[in-house]
Amino acid sequence: MQTIEQTAVLGAGVIGASWTALFLAAGRSVDVYDPGDGIEASVRDYVAKAWPALERLGLARRGDPDRLRFHSDPGEAVRDAQFVQENVPERIDIKHALFAAIEPHLATDAIVASSASGLMVREMQEGWQDPSRFLLGHPFNPPHLIPLVELIVNERTADGVLEAAESFYADVGKVTIRVEREVPGHVANRLQAALWREAIHLVTSGVASVEDVDKAVWAGPGLRWAAMGPHMLFHLGAGPGGMGEFCTRYSDSFHRWWDDLGRTELTPETAALLADGVAAEANGRDVAESSAERDALIVAMLESAGKVRSGSAQT
Repeated sequence: MQTIEQTAVLGAGVIGASWTALFLAAGRSVDVYDPGDGIEASVRDYVAKAWPALERLGLARRGDPDRLRFHSDPGEAVRDAQFVQENVPERIDIKHALFAAIEPHLATDAIVASSASGLMVREMQEGWQDPSRFLLGHPFNPPHLIPLVELIVNERTADGVLEAAESFYADVGKVTIRVEREVPGHVANRLQAALWREAIHLVTSGVASVEDVDKAVWAGPGLRWAAMGPHMLFHLGAGPGGMGEFCTRYSDSFHRWWDDLGRTELTPETAALLADGVAAEANGRDVAESSAERDALIVAMLESAGKVRSGSAQT
């Protein structure tokens, strides 16, 4: 498989800037396109702030933050790219217009991955004359720290494109999953949506405050979820009997809980209630301060996980 050295990032908001930092840290060159004002200064500032964390995690050993160029024309941005990460706003007309603009300028073997979280691959493919080298590569924010990338292809995708994307993402430090059947929200966002729906229901039905619901996650099962997924954790939860014993032992309890789960909608009143609760939880910290705290905690967890998985953890 060809080594991918030259990348392009189209759309350089929070997600695109984070991808840029990661690709640079992994020793790639990055050509950036975004028509917004002040983008170059914004992206360079984001990369500079992200770099210490990438160094701590060992992801910047090959990197050079100066291998970065900016373009006012998306066609110019992708001309030399072997891998393109697209992150423009999630409107199908904007996506289609961008794909039409870059397609004549792409190398024949270039791969284009979209970060889209809410659009379907088959919808986006309609913006291409030849969508055979296009796929979904959906990250989690911020991509330079959260390892997961969800990959989706279909029958219109050329052989080898999925495998090449998996190889590239692995080489820049990502963990990929294959979504075998496309559904709205892919996999992880559906899991998030299910949890958040019940979290909102608990607040709106007066069971607990916004802050205490959040605390119930980060101080409880969230710690386990950072280590393993729900199936493996429940497999471990019944001792030697494993998952079979767990299902036998707890099926009645889960059926009772599932039957009582609530349904909710993000009405203006609910949104205001949640906003007030988050403001109280933030206790005066602004978004930038809370984001920095989040990133520091993620880096610390990733460092610890790396030590455990490499067998170097102290016991």
